[in-house]
Amino acid sequence: MIIDDFLIRALLAGVGVALAAAPLGCFIVWQRMAYFGDATAHAALLGVALALMLNIPIFGGVLAVTLAMVLILTLVSDRGVGFDALLGVLVHSALALGLLAVSFLPNVRVDLIGYLFGDILAVSPLDLALIWGGAALVLGLLIWRWNALLITTVSPELAQASGIAARREHLILTLLLALSVAVALKVVGALLIAALMIIPAGAARPLARTPEGMALIAAALGTSAAIGGLMLSFAFDTPTGPTIVSLTTVMFAVTHLTGLAPRRGA
Repeated sequence: MIIDDFLIRALLAGVGVALAAAPLGCFIVWQRMAYFGDATAHAALLGVALALMLNIPIFGGVLAVTLAMVLILTLVSDRGVGFDALLGVLVHSALALGLLAVSFLPNVRVDLIGYLFGDILAVSPLDLALIWGGAALVLGLLIWRWNALLITTVSPELAQASGIAARREHLILTLLLALSVAVALKVVGALLIAALMIIPAGAARPLARTPEGMALIAAALGTSAAIGGLMLSFAFDTPTGPTIVSLTTVMFAVTHLTGLAPRRGA
């Protein structure tokens, strides 16, 4: 059986995104930052519109806007603004502004559905290089800062006593989140990026005995969902991004409802 090049690229893209997003999702789950992930992901559409307006690469526009989003959240939240309220404002305003900006591009053909839900089958060699480059950077930084991030997650006070700047580690985590959003946009789209981070991590939690084990299991589940979702999508002619996320949801249900895991960890 001969596999077309576009399917190979799609498969590699899905695996690359899953390997970066799922371990990062563990920290999002541990720190209860799910809504934060949604806010950052929704900003991606505004990044797409600005990139098209300025005629710059989509990846660059998305990364710039998502980085701006996390910096705004970090700076404004320190000024007494309720974090939940701030997230609510930003998550909805970013999506609305993105859709509004797209409507002002009459001379540019915008595949809005592709940006919202992903278009993994249209991944180009350049897209693939950006995805794997970004994924490698995310994984490298996670491995490098793992202990500091973990201690900060467990107890910011303990981190401070150990000489670890909790604020710096939180900023690193949010920057990794922004990079992951930019990397994953082509695969699952702006509306489903946070799900690809959070659901495999949540599914891995009952199976793990250590934080490191949870991250590895999450990566394995995310990768399996990317491969399986692509195959199911091709077989049943369904949207690939939603199919991948739906498969992670099935995994979540299985690990939490069947009672297969003897103990809960992480």
